[in-house]
Amino acid sequence: MITVHHLNQSRSQRVLWALEELSLPYQIVRYQRDKTMMAPATLRKVHPLGKSPVLEDNGLILAESGAILEYLQETYDQGSQLKPQDRELKLQYRFWLHYAEGSLMPLLLMKLVFSSLGKPPIPFGLRSLGKVLGQGVQKAYLNRQLETHARFLESSLADHRWFAGDHLSMADVQMSFPVFALLERGGIEDLPRLQAWKKNVEMRPAWQRAIQQGGPFEIPGEP
Repeated sequence: MITVHHLNQSRSQRVLWALEELSLPYQIVRYQRDKTMMAPATLRKVHPLGKSPVLEDNGLILAESGAILEYLQETYDQGSQLKPQDRELKLQYRFWLHYAEGSLMPLLLMKLVFSSLGKPPIPFGLRSLGKVLGQGVQKAYLNRQLETHARFLESSLADHRWFAGDHLSMADVQMSFPVFALLERGGIEDLPRLQAWKKNVEMRPAWQRAIQQGGPFEIPGEP
């Protein structure tokens, strides 16, 4: 039996979605973030990094959502339901699997951090300075970068319904967390293709089953 170590408000939601798309049986071990929004220390008993998702299968313990999704596709997706076969689309598929965490998520994490510099747990006497610093970095750098990436993503969906062609793939599963975060927290308007993609994701029965199993899909941090 596949086991998913699932943390609320985390990337592990997309692992549940992938398992549902593949119709694989699995069990969930649940963890809750602490008051600082960090993962509980008990996760370190499963993997030294103490982060989610972690997947256990046949004696293997796998971390990193991209690696987990590739493992599930290579091991259980015998009909290549979730990986394109066309050479050009394969290249796009591989690109999005790496882009999600390598390029987009660091910017979104930085935005979350810098938007929180004027709030607890920052010491009260430093919050005003932190707020000014955070707003300055966002205005001078982060917001511009996120705008560039948002327009790139929007244009990438001009010819296809999904990120690696006309059919859902693990690339879309991997992209789900950063795209949902971008649409919710990026503050960028006029992204109709990304919004349509998000709606297509939410309409999939496997996504809905994953939500039922894992709980509401929420992006960490305050808006």
